[in-house]
Amino acid sequence: MYNFSRRVTRIKRGNGVDNMQYDHIVIRYGEMSLKGKNRKHFIAQLKENLQKKLFEFPDAQLYKTRDRMYIQLNGENHEKVMERCQEVFGIQSLSLAIKVPNDLDEIKKGSLYALTENKEARTFKITTKRPNKQFPHGSQEMNQILGGYLLSNSEGYQVDVHEPDVEIRVEIRHDAAYITSRKVPGAGGLPVGTTGKTLLLLSGGIDSPVAGYLAMKRGVSLEAIHFFSPPYTSERAKQKVLDLAQVLTRYGHDIKLHIVPFTRLQQKIYQYIPEGYAMTVMRRMMLRIGEELAKKRSILSLTTGESLGQVASQTMESMNVINEVTNYPIIRPLVAMDKLEIIDISKKIGTYDISIRPYEDCCTVFVPKQPKTRPRREKIHQFEDQVDFSKELQEAVDGIETLTFKEEQTATENKFDDLL
Repeated sequence: MYNFSRRVTRIKRGNGVDNMQYDHIVIRYGEMSLKGKNRKHFIAQLKENLQKKLFEFPDAQLYKTRDRMYIQLNGENHEKVMERCQEVFGIQSLSLAIKVPNDLDEIKKGSLYALTENKEARTFKITTKRPNKQFPHGSQEMNQILGGYLLSNSEGYQVDVHEPDVEIRVEIRHDAAYITSRKVPGAGGLPVGTTGKTLLLLSGGIDSPVAGYLAMKRGVSLEAIHFFSPPYTSERAKQKVLDLAQVLTRYGHDIKLHIVPFTRLQQKIYQYIPEGYAMTVMRRMMLRIGEELAKKRSILSLTTGESLGQVASQTMESMNVINEVTNYPIIRPLVAMDKLEIIDISKKIGTYDISIRPYEDCCTVFVPKQPKTRPRREKIHQFEDQVDFSKELQEAVDGIETLTFKEEQTATENKFDDLL
């Protein structure tokens, strides 16, 4: 959460800063600065994503330069705007800023204002950057001028160039000077929409929404697919997935959720496939359906929440056997993470409390007592060749229901809380 301390007056009177206030947010790009010829595309996508995020702040105005974006607040709540911006991938850091003309006296006053906005600070450092080489004073000279001015016009502060309590950053650009005193981390990564689209296998558990979040962090747009098996899985379990999809829109674009009627296919699997192999066959069927949908939707990859060694179907041997049914690349963002790391991210992004609602999905209601952790490929082929699943597979694909979630919608509340 972004929060500024209330201003404390520790300046000498008559310096012209009483009517000043932070009026801009400076946005610094992340990895996009390394992307060469694609740079313009990445910046344009980030601007589009930010404009959507700022929809609820009609007076805020967004504009960009080569290596920065700026939000002119025009009276909008800066804390809320900062919080929304921190949900947008592609941003390295943000700062609340005061914009002043490229005039030495105005820069002095703006720097003094920025210093005294930091309630607990006792030491400071000035860092000046001067992209505008027409400005008559160099960066080092400005550091000295501003440092001397702040010491002369405030009380109780000292300069510390090594470990200051606050660093006043002055950027003298061609249009104006921007003065900041705090740098807030952004979400990092790449702007959503710059690296294609993936189909996320979204269960109601902890892992898969985190996998979707991390895929979006790499610039990927999401659609999601969920396998629904009533009456074995309830409407409450389905509602979990709807709510998870809604939360994920906070970090990217609108999300289409494709709900697959999976009951008949799952029943047939557990009727004819030996118990130890049923989970592996079920996962293979999910990938077949996912690939079919991905082709129809012009989606280039599948994404799962698998973490190596976490459960029986997530051993190297199981993944190898399951993978062979598709030629699509399978993105596994969690593959090297442990459970606590995944839980920490789920809490950070707001999916954890939804995921732990006590309603099972189709992957948990039929878990065998002794699943094969090292399934044999020839056995899988033998079992699948003995049973014709084509009818049930086609029915599942044909029966897909698609819902669209938009960020401005309010996530549906759990309708069943009163029954718990």
